[in-house]
Amino acid sequence: MTTTVPALSARRAHAPFETVDLQRRALRPDDVRVDIRYAGICHSDIHQVRDEWGEGLFPMTPGHEIVGTVVEVGGNVRDHAVGDTVGVGCFVDSCLECQACREGEEQFCEKGVVQTYAQEDYHGEVTYGGYSRQIVVRDHFAVPIPEGVDLAGVTPLLCAGITTYAPLKRYDVGPGTRVGVIGMGGLGHVAVKIAAALGAEVSVLSRTDAKRKDGLAFGARHYLATEDESVFDDLRCSFDLLLNTVGDGIPMDDFLSTLGRGGVMVNLGAPSDRLEIAAFSVLTMRRSVAGSMVGGLAQTREMLRFCAEHDITATVEVIGADQVDEYYDRVVDGSVRYRAVIDAHTLGEPASGG
Repeated sequence: MTTTVPALSARRAHAPFETVDLQRRALRPDDVRVDIRYAGICHSDIHQVRDEWGEGLFPMTPGHEIVGTVVEVGGNVRDHAVGDTVGVGCFVDSCLECQACREGEEQFCEKGVVQTYAQEDYHGEVTYGGYSRQIVVRDHFAVPIPEGVDLAGVTPLLCAGITTYAPLKRYDVGPGTRVGVIGMGGLGHVAVKIAAALGAEVSVLSRTDAKRKDGLAFGARHYLATEDESVFDDLRCSFDLLLNTVGDGIPMDDFLSTLGRGGVMVNLGAPSDRLEIAAFSVLTMRRSVAGSMVGGLAQTREMLRFCAEHDITATVEVIGADQVDEYYDRVVDGSVRYRAVIDAHTLGEPASGG
């Protein structure tokens, strides 16, 4: 049977959130119903709600960083049981049959991965995300949360964690690797923690010195304020890998000059404008520019285990549902330290099924 649950909804682009009654579907045989405990606020939620990427699907309930408890399972579910603590990330379905899915990269599903919210799924139903008291997802797309971790702090790892872990693993980051993290916000601070735990020599490249103390505490060995453009002269060929976590435009050529021979800049942010570079910024020293978005389910489970083993969580501010509009503005102005997480219980309790 369907379940009616309280949720936050933006009726149109730029509209403030309202609390609404949201219908969650009856379970299919391979579904799990998750009672949500925490839902993280990702900057991409803000882009979507404010329709900054275009073609937003409204009304919209965002949220793709979700941690909660399994309260019901479908008849074919074997890997989850009632009472399990699970996480749900950026997508909730894929074909599981194409080459990308078979190789554990469901995010690149050839049929088209189904995003956690604001997308029509394979059954013609619109998906609604984690700013809600419950969510129903296909069991494969709910991942186990290790025991004994701080659940609020783990929640952003379902996006920020895997988004930064995936390229660090792809480029074999470890002892001796020189990693520069551009920006130290919601993504960047997690990148610093994970790269340091992998053994890399990590440098934070932030516009100002305001977060220096935090950056060093998170594991960075160096912290450089780039508002002084002369810093780039001293950083030429200093890094093997750059993780660009900044959404707004940055001086790409200046940052590329900091890469050594064969170095790579991986773009994780999603600016509205084009990224523009001069040809010689990459021709010189055989540099490359790449992109990355999250990871598959197997790698997400690996990331969660790695973070639990190294006591890594996001640094968060836990907020009530009535504070989300305010915190959207705070995320944009960079005043959140470092990720906002909604206590979903502040939305109220689910109604009985129908």
